[in-house]
Amino acid sequence: MQRTLKASLLLSFVFTAMLSHPGFSQTLKDFFNSESTPALYLGIDFTKAKLIDDPKSEANEIRDRQFDGINLLIVTETKKFDLNAAFHRSNIDHDLGAVNKRNEKADASQLMSTNTGDFHRLKDDDINSLVKGFDFGDKKGIGILFVMEAMSKSGKAAAIWVTFVDMKAKKVLYTERLEEKIGMAIGFRNTWASAIKKLLDEIEGDKYKEWKKKFS
Repeated sequence: MQRTLKASLLLSFVFTAMLSHPGFSQTLKDFFNSESTPALYLGIDFTKAKLIDDPKSEANEIRDRQFDGINLLIVTETKKFDLNAAFHRSNIDHDLGAVNKRNEKADASQLMSTNTGDFHRLKDDDINSLVKGFDFGDKKGIGILFVMEAMSKSGKAAAIWVTFVDMKAKKVLYTERLEEKIGMAIGFRNTWASAIKKLLDEIEGDKYKEWKKKFS
């Protein structure tokens, strides 16, 4: 009995030491309790996306040009798409390499849809599976990934999963599906980027506070 107690105390000590060690995996509690906890913006993954009721667009052209164009716009037009303000950080670095590679290989034949039911089809397990398929290289810490579920021209809205990722473990720490209306814009890129603008505004306005309360 005494030997078992000593072993339990030793395990407890080791676990506590791991949690306090600076090299141990960061958690969402770390992220939301301290604005100095870093995070890496990973971009928008379109590999599961459906474009609903848009017969004039061409699937291959969207995959080959527009996905990269939207992702690049978000990180270059920083005053309009303010990731720092949305996630309450003085600076959020970004690396679009992984999503760009994935988006380039998206199956264009699966993009177009005339089924409004495709706007609500993904589940948490789909996002978990998607993240497990990522190549994060040697990156560690928390990544912020947007997963585009659907873009509905008839509904004038996009469905996006905001996903916090443990990049080393390829594990979803938290994901939440949000719907955003598109704004007045010209062209495919600007139209669907306007939904990302509204997404960031919603996160900055209410969602960040809600998540902070949830994970603090």
